[in-house]
Amino acid sequence: MRPLLWPVVAAAAGLAYASLYEVRAFTLREVTVPVLAPGSRPLRVLHLSDTHMTPGQTKKQDWLRGLAALEPDLVVNTGDNLAHMDAVPSVLRAYGDLLDLPGVFVLGSNDYFSPRYKNPVNYLRGGTGGSHDRVKDLPWEGLRDAFTQRGWTDLDNRHASLTVDGRELAFVGVDDPHLGYDELDDEPADAAADLAIGVAHAPYRRVLDRWNELGYPLIMAGHTHGGQLCLPFYGALVTNCDLDRERAKGLHRHQVWGAEPSWLHVSAGLGTSPFTPVRFACRPEATLLTLTAIDSLGS
Repeated sequence: MRPLLWPVVAAAAGLAYASLYEVRAFTLREVTVPVLAPGSRPLRVLHLSDTHMTPGQTKKQDWLRGLAALEPDLVVNTGDNLAHMDAVPSVLRAYGDLLDLPGVFVLGSNDYFSPRYKNPVNYLRGGTGGSHDRVKDLPWEGLRDAFTQRGWTDLDNRHASLTVDGRELAFVGVDDPHLGYDELDDEPADAAADLAIGVAHAPYRRVLDRWNELGYPLIMAGHTHGGQLCLPFYGALVTNCDLDRERAKGLHRHQVWGAEPSWLHVSAGLGTSPFTPVRFACRPEATLLTLTAIDSLGS
């Protein structure tokens, strides 16, 4: 083979891997978060995000349906469930028995607006921006109503509390910061609750900073797709928001000056836009977080 052909062959092989295998290599991540009061028994939280469902994605639907066997105590959904006008029934079938468990959710831009082609070069330059000038054309209201009718709690620009496994959990949520829909307030985290959790679709720093200042020990978000296209030993190229790429996915700390650090979990999500159905070095994921007691060293 001529030397100049090797880069072409390598690029073709990488594209085939990213588009035919990894994008469907659904993975369950498991992390432990020492965030509960000393002596507390563990609490298991399933984090779902960025499903970007279309009716024909039966493998994804079957894999999601099987997550109910984990029997988590709580489900947190950080948005972007839809990628098709007719996807709501597919989403509901996929989540299945998880909808009968305690759950909270926020919506993302792709629950409101149907997918459209965006120049990948613009994405790799740092992001594609929101969709402020478009009409909401996806059935987001039907999705929201279906979730709430099954018992999940809508956190879009809201506070709420739930009793989960005998523990009192306090929540704050925002509508999608990527669109500028977030409405932040100055209400501090409920110190009387066993745990206070902030939930957002896109992990913009203004949201993370505010919740850290207000005393939320755990913040959960999605949106980044973990970078979607990553380089081995380097990680994400971009995050599609103002979060640093080193925290594009997984469990990290977030802290502003003078505040106690919060735990931040960013899900790499389960899907992609139908126009860019590829993932590289960043498998689609759901995450089971086991919340445990802070140990004697104050982890």
